[in-house]
Amino acid sequence: LKVDVEKLKDEVKSANEWKEPKTVAHLAGYADVGFVSVENGEDTFFVGTFSPIFHYMFEDWIMLEAELEFEIEEDGATEVALEYLTIDMFINDYTAMVAGKFLSPLGQFRQNLHPSWINRMATAPVGFGHDEAAPNAEIGLMFRGGFPMGQSTGTYAVYAGNGPALEFDGTGTEVEMIETPGLNSNLDDKLSFGGRLGWFKPEWKFDLGLSGAVGEVANIDDATDPTRDYDVVGADFTWRPGNFDVRGEYIKQEIGDQPASTAPEKGKWEAWYAQIAYRFYPTGWEPVIRYGEYDTPHQSEDIDQLAAGINYWFAANVVTKLNYLSNDNPNAGIEANDAVILQLAYGF
Repeated sequence: LKVDVEKLKDEVKSANEWKEPKTVAHLAGYADVGFVSVENGEDTFFVGTFSPIFHYMFEDWIMLEAELEFEIEEDGATEVALEYLTIDMFINDYTAMVAGKFLSPLGQFRQNLHPSWINRMATAPVGFGHDEAAPNAEIGLMFRGGFPMGQSTGTYAVYAGNGPALEFDGTGTEVEMIETPGLNSNLDDKLSFGGRLGWFKPEWKFDLGLSGAVGEVANIDDATDPTRDYDVVGADFTWRPGNFDVRGEYIKQEIGDQPASTAPEKGKWEAWYAQIAYRFYPTGWEPVIRYGEYDTPHQSEDIDQLAAGINYWFAANVVTKLNYLSNDNPNAGIEANDAVILQLAYGF
């Protein structure tokens, strides 16, 4: 009889769980549309991306979060990608364990600023897009959090993951790019390790971070090609005095030489930018200016960019941006086309 009573109690609890749920679901995300006019190119309307973000929280100690990205290709086909998917366990007030595919914690832009309704410009800084100088994502295990430092706060994120891969050109004699989409396999059979250490001063609204990573990297298309060293270094800052938003970032990915490879030379992908914006409160107007440089082993891809724009915020999560991008290739005899972009971004 006691067993039957206890079983009945459990059934009643299950039946009443909807009244006091232990699981909370939350939907967020962003989307953007716009128009671009490229010098010596096309004038095109575009749908940038639709990126829903899902959160599922159980009690107060574990959460699943994931972001999908829907993009329309030039031929009208729709491409779907999993930007990240992690299960987060909140160990204590100072530490969270993150497992799965996560945005790279190296630097600030990729992990915090890339959504179109957060980014003050309509494009990523040069070198901070997909498969450029800044790593995009990683699959592995990460611990991150913060701790008090008197009147300041220290922050940290350290991880171990599968690491990136190399894509060679058609001839197999040159490394085309470092791919960092978050690989679901470990091609070089060696883990990569990295992270970011930060210092935040609330009184000054100032954040400073240093990032780094080490590991090895392999040819994504040829398992017989020998691996080589892989290193990342970076630094970033954010300062928000009054109505200003001032930020800058530096990142460098570097691979060592490998004499036994079909592409023996080492390579370096390096980028930096500085940006300042000013919000004219209580209006929605916000002018922005950004300068950045991107240097690669391939002269045709190097870019020095001056970007200027004016934003209008209809609401805290709805913004329209008008940008002019002045692009120059610093190498003699190579030109880069300027562009004008109009974008409407919505965060939800």
